[in-house]
Amino acid sequence: MELQSVKAGPVLGIETSCDETAVAVYDPGRGLVAHELFSQVDLHARYGGVVPELASRDHGQRLIPLVDAALKSAELKGPELAAVAYTAGPGLIGALLVGATTGVGLAMAWDLPALPVHHMEAHLLAPLLEADAPEFPFLALLVSGGHSMLVDVEDFGRYRILGETQDDAAGEAFDKVAKLLGLPYPGGPALAALADQGDPARFDLPRPMLKRPGLDFSFSGLKTAVMLKVKELSDEQPLNERDKRDLAAGFQQAVIDTLSGKSMRALESTGYSRLVVAGGVGANRQLRSSLREALERRGGSVYYPRIEFCTDNAAMVAYTGYRSLLAGRAPSGDVQARPRWPLDELQAANTGNESPRS
Repeated sequence: MELQSVKAGPVLGIETSCDETAVAVYDPGRGLVAHELFSQVDLHARYGGVVPELASRDHGQRLIPLVDAALKSAELKGPELAAVAYTAGPGLIGALLVGATTGVGLAMAWDLPALPVHHMEAHLLAPLLEADAPEFPFLALLVSGGHSMLVDVEDFGRYRILGETQDDAAGEAFDKVAKLLGLPYPGGPALAALADQGDPARFDLPRPMLKRPGLDFSFSGLKTAVMLKVKELSDEQPLNERDKRDLAAGFQQAVIDTLSGKSMRALESTGYSRLVVAGGVGANRQLRSSLREALERRGGSVYYPRIEFCTDNAAMVAYTGYRSLLAGRAPSGDVQARPRWPLDELQAANTGNESPRS
């Protein structure tokens, strides 16, 4: 079934899986026509991390005004939409429920289908919003605060997990090491900025599981190695700025080498030449440079969403909802919120209709 042969109207997307409240509208004829987002970073900064109860409460206060703003920007009224898509998981259960109940409620009020969207599926499809969108099939490297995985993406809704983290996700490790170095929240971006000023070769840090066969990840050992080095260096006096810069650079390089090495191994096993990188860590400048150079040597290509769509957003949710309509996925009038939701379960949710290629 060709994408152009399917007539589907604009889809409203809602994202509330963690600490970003976002609403977007994707129109098949006009593309992304609205994108509204409110970040809770300042709200959680004083606690050094996301407080689930505060996140849920803030989503409840922000969501409807953002829906109104998105519809106004798209020059649409609710009943003119084709569907409402919302992130159903994985994520924080209270935060998910705010978006899910709102999405289903709006769909019922406007007599529209409600489409529950998998958060990680939305991330891996985010690069399809770009002008140079990759064609299926491709390998996806999903790296965020909660996930690190390599996925064989044969087509829309046809995913096979090749490897995933056995403990800390890459983004989680960034945040934990940032705390060890006394950096402000959010730690990941602060650590990456500090790493750009350091010497990555000064400290000998491990590349977890890189020399082992397979495609799984593990970053807890690397985090522990940094912790031990911090204790060693600060035994007699606090860490100086040079130590912090070089530890940050060494840690970041170890993560990049691991992600890059595993990705190249996965490309060899699948025979693919296209790599999609998505999730918050996908915004890391050094990771992008490393993967671009590695793919160029292989004669392949690497694809990213724009920086603002690497982190949680509703544009990817709206687009995934649209593709769900094309693939014939059944909408649901029930509120769905799953804090844990394996990506490879999605295949069973597909009707089996052949999905269009981008």
